[in-house]
Amino acid sequence: MAGNRIGTGTGTGTGTGTIFDADVLIVGAGPTGLVLARELHTHGVTAMIVDKAADAAHESRALAIQARTLEVLARNGLADDLVSAGNPTGTLLLHGRGRRRRRGSPSAAPAHAVSLFDEALCDEALGDTRFPFLLFLSQAGTERVLVDRLASAGVGIRRGLTLTGLSQDDHGVTCTLDSPGVPPRTVRTRYVVGCDGAHSATRHLAGIGFSGRAFPQRFLLADLEADGLEPGRVHVYLSGAGPLFLFPLGSPAGWRLLVMLPPGSRTGPVTLALAQAAVTRYTRDTIVLHHPVWLTEFTISSRLADTFARGRVFLAGDAAHIHSPAGAQGMNTGIQDAVNLGWKLALVCRGAADPALLGSYEQERLPVARSVLAGTNRAFTVATSQHPVLRGLRAGPAVPVAALLLRSRMARRTGFRLISELGIHYRRSSLSVDGVPSLDRGPRPGERFPQPGMGAVPVTSVRTAAAGHGAAPGPPVFRMLLCGPATEWPDARVREFQARWAHLLTVELTPSAPRSRWSAAPRAAAVSRRRSGLAQYLVRWDGYVGYRADGSDLDGAEAYLLGFGARPLPP
Repeated sequence: MAGNRIGTGTGTGTGTGTIFDADVLIVGAGPTGLVLARELHTHGVTAMIVDKAADAAHESRALAIQARTLEVLARNGLADDLVSAGNPTGTLLLHGRGRRRRRGSPSAAPAHAVSLFDEALCDEALGDTRFPFLLFLSQAGTERVLVDRLASAGVGIRRGLTLTGLSQDDHGVTCTLDSPGVPPRTVRTRYVVGCDGAHSATRHLAGIGFSGRAFPQRFLLADLEADGLEPGRVHVYLSGAGPLFLFPLGSPAGWRLLVMLPPGSRTGPVTLALAQAAVTRYTRDTIVLHHPVWLTEFTISSRLADTFARGRVFLAGDAAHIHSPAGAQGMNTGIQDAVNLGWKLALVCRGAADPALLGSYEQERLPVARSVLAGTNRAFTVATSQHPVLRGLRAGPAVPVAALLLRSRMARRTGFRLISELGIHYRRSSLSVDGVPSLDRGPRPGERFPQPGMGAVPVTSVRTAAAGHGAAPGPPVFRMLLCGPATEWPDARVREFQARWAHLLTVELTPSAPRSRWSAAPRAAAVSRRRSGLAQYLVRWDGYVGYRADGSDLDGAEAYLLGFGARPLPP
């Protein structure tokens, strides 16, 4: 990793006379900041990433990586590394209440095994994603993978630096960074992105509010070994007191324990004895905890930044939104913030698009954050409320009813779509445009394009237009998919279009089109109200449809690109 030395202004501005140390200053080297740095580097934009901690975190609360997160990271070559380092799990054991068993004897407490993502379900209902599972990997493990990939690309993290000053002007941002024992230093960048967590200095210095509330419940979190559990399964114990979770971790310990502490329980050092007492209280099985690697206690808040952007300063991840860990959404939402913002910042910094494009970041991600907060708050309330009715449901019928529902393929499919974040869409975004004539079928603008069509299962290419001159410093930000018989696409116009936009996109011709955002199975021809046989999809870097239309006229696609300020190559 790089040391704390800051550059002396060797970067160059774009016609403003300003000298920059980097295009973007990223404050915070957690998963969100690391992914953003990787995104910007991939697209040829310089990023300086700083963190106030002297070393990377070796413990973490985040544990699971969702399918949609893996999809958006696949384009950048990170998904496979994460899957190799993690533990894909598809089986859940729901434990009810019963008489405590003696060690070594069969359990009297009913345990309902639910296979969340069996092979038949994946083939029939989840065939549009390469990642039909929940990946368990500690946040520390996730960060190691991301740091290694950045280091291999020559991007280092400057640690021990705290952001203490921030001022903006028309051309950039001037920041003050403090480090113990040395004079403060000043850096100059075009943009600043605060990925520095719930107590974000970036958010505070930008004057952005952080509204919400704190919950009174206290939780114990531990990475440790546990005897008496079936390996390779997620164990969920429901009781009147609340839920207890044991996740198969593998590293740095075999299990991750998450449990709510009893109201009014003592405060003080978190010990193995306290963890064992909590497990004994919540379960009827004899589970023996030992060899803890990490023990901590925490409370939960639900807060949302008043805005995700102020001038040239942006917020992402926990700096913009925090909530309960229900559904394992936090780290995943932050990473998807980074991917959404990354390609847009890259286009603007490269001069390939107008700065107005950056307004779509908050437009798209703020509603997602609101939805996540609302959903996790509801789930948290149901799981922890001490209301007599909810306590009775958790202690009685909740486990068998949940097990029965989860044996339904439809219920599992719906649940996976929700938890995995595959259902996130930007249909109301200004970047989501239906062309004329419009299509009646297939993924709509703002919806996720079926993932195998994004490169996991390559699109059958009839002909790919020549890249032409002016190639981008990184991979193309858009893919233009022209669906239908190759003879219907005017060759001269296709090549002209590709040459004009060669720095932003590739053009691919394919005889088939997707049925919907939930189906990667191709259909022979697109269907529209006026004619059939042709469809065009302009798919963004993050895998969402930006523009679609029927017919072979590419003028609408060109108007779409010009509409958000994209700049074509000169003739």
